[in-house]
Amino acid sequence: MTDIQDRGKTTIADVVVAKVAYLAAADVPGVHALGSGFSRSVGALRQRVPGGPSTTVHGVKVEVGEKQAAVDLDLIVEYGEIIREVAGAVRESVILAVERMTGFEVVEVNTAVSDVKLPEEEEAEAERVR
Repeated sequence: MTDIQDRGKTTIADVVVAKVAYLAAADVPGVHALGSGFSRSVGALRQRVPGGPSTTVHGVKVEVGEKQAAVDLDLIVEYGEIIREVAGAVRESVILAVERMTGFEVVEVNTAVSDVKLPEEEEAEAERVR
């Protein structure tokens, strides 16, 4: 008798892996956002388009093979955090989430910290909202 797993094939789209990585990285304490300011602005515009994506994955690039995946992340870290520790926690979180949810072996997670969110930037942003 044949194994049930031999009766079909499952494919996982790159965007699925990117969303898993995005959410896993965004949940790490010390991560303010993913993506550069420009990519976040473009992502916000794309979300406003009717029929546009419900979850943006700006700041995340993935390469997916048949059994392996590689992830590149662009992070903005909160001021005062130890950047290498935040990046390490992001790497661990992304690897665990992607491997658990997709079954892919994550061969690398590269992080690039493109900015630090300063406290005065938060205050200025809050003032603009008021």
